[in-house]
Amino acid sequence: MSAFNKVKEYLLELEYNILSEDLEEELFVVEKEDSGISQLIIDCEEPILIIEYRLFKITKGSEALYIELLRKNRDIIHGAFAMADDNTLIFRDTLQLEHLDINELDGSLESLELLLAEYGNRIIEISKMQ
Repeated sequence: MSAFNKVKEYLLELEYNILSEDLEEELFVVEKEDSGISQLIIDCEEPILIIEYRLFKITKGSEALYIELLRKNRDIIHGAFAMADDNTLIFRDTLQLEHLDINELDGSLESLELLLAEYGNRIIEISKMQ
């Protein structure tokens, strides 16, 4: 079974809705509404799986904001905040595809769910200041 199909099977088993999939790019866009996740990008880029969740564009960055986000990275179980090329704050995690199992993928996705549950109000507050 290809890595792409294995990831698809895992996503469905973990009850994520696949909004779109691109077999050529080996990319999924998924959601899990009850966890507050929409438009999550799952990209099979051999040899790694990239998980990216776009949060908001930072237009008014400050040293205090960047320090807060870096400190929060320490609390995130899997993955971390990162900045995309267009100054969008993202959650990003990477996993090795070769030995990927459902528990690894679930751990990364649950880390995002936990981040949104515990820090979601602050993320919204920050986004409104942008």
